Amino acid sequence: MISICNKSVLETVSEKDIEALKPQAQAAAQTLEKGDGAGNDFLGWLHLPSEITAAELNDINATAKHLREQCDYVVVIGIGGSYLGAKAVIEALSDNFAAYKHNEGAKVVFAGNNIGEDYLSDLMRLLDGKRFGIVVISKSGTTTEPAIAFRLLKNMLEKQVGKAEASKLIVAITDAKRGALRSLATQEGYKTYVIADNVGGRFSVLTPVGLLPVAIAGFDINALVAGAVEMEKAPADMMTTYAATRNALYQAGKKIEILVNYNPNLHFLAEWWKQLYGESEGKDGKGIFPASVDFTTDLHSMGQWIQDGERTIFETVITVEKQRHEVVIPTDDADLDGLNYIAGKRVDEVNKMAELGTRLAHVDGGVPCMLITLPALTEKYLGQLIYFFEKACGMSGYMLGVNPFNQPGVEAYKRNMFALLNKPGYEAQSAELAKRL
Repeated sequence: MISICNKSVLETVSEKDIEALKPQAQAAAQTLEKGDGAGNDFLGWLHLPSEITAAELNDINATAKHLREQCDYVVVIGIGGSYLGAKAVIEALSDNFAAYKHNEGAKVVFAGNNIGEDYLSDLMRLLDGKRFGIVVISKSGTTTEPAIAFRLLKNMLEKQVGKAEASKLIVAITDAKRGALRSLATQEGYKTYVIADNVGGRFSVLTPVGLLPVAIAGFDINALVAGAVEMEKAPADMMTTYAATRNALYQAGKKIEILVNYNPNLHFLAEWWKQLYGESEGKDGKGIFPASVDFTTDLHSMGQWIQDGERTIFETVITVEKQRHEVVIPTDDADLDGLNYIAGKRVDEVNKMAELGTRLAHVDGGVPCMLITLPALTEKYLGQLIYFFEKACGMSGYMLGVNPFNQPGVEAYKRNMFALLNKPGYEAQSAELAKRL
């Protein structure tokens, strides 16, 4: 089981301060369970892991097998929660150089998470003449970024293999009954999965939104879900500790939480975490700002600021106890690089000492630090970690006094963008912006 330690924050906030907030965290957990808090129509994720059936997992695995056998590439189209969770799990479990290797099965690539013209052009050139499939993820089918990508790639696939064959290579994950994508999927006969109305995008990684891409990439979604079930059924002590500690730090003036990893595979786990907490807590003029760094790499860029900058930050470090492989540093007779003092040690031992030394230095520099430990980077422990962060997020949001399950602020840029593009129905806003510009 993953674990959490908050002892290194006690020079900033006392154990008494944290204990004083634990009843609030426990009350927030009860609010989630009772379903009587703000945003309670978006609690479908809460018991989702234990409610997923073997038949559902078998169906997802069968679809993944079909696409892996028929395609060289599968493009997963989605933005925000419709891609970050899947990307996080796939990157965490993948060989770091898988993209450069010719392995059996389809490679998963992502689109619809930006409006980069060169990105889309490069992707289309990669897919030209190749066997590819599409997994398009959108409740509405009209979100700008994925809709553009899907229009382009659907058109390309139909030209390459014909409309009938393309329909066998496109999977739509969308609303059960309504929306443009649902209508198109019904019309064209696409295989479909449902995004439940009561599960928001950033909480959807353990639904087909995340599970299908992870399965296509060749990883064990049964183990991922099993890990999440273990955390769902475990006592909420870990989530209570995390939620209470980060809120105690926030009240003490620590406004920025930096998620730190010492394993390159965890970069996108942090990107997923940033959306989860940023969209859930950043509202009503409140919220801890979620940031992230990849150490030791970013010690050579952000390390100075973290050590000596404004003391408004705290860190949550994710450490992985056991690596997948062993690499031992050799002896060199000349020792010109001065590394013989660590010859015979594993690279991970050096990395762990860099981690420990950095944590000590940052605590000494006034940066409180929590530590989350994963026994290994496997599907089971990632499932535990994902559910841990999800539930702790809901608890922490309620403690902050906000609705953790809405995101009203994300609509502001969309209204401006639509007006600037002269979308029908936005004529008044277009005129207003024209005056401002």
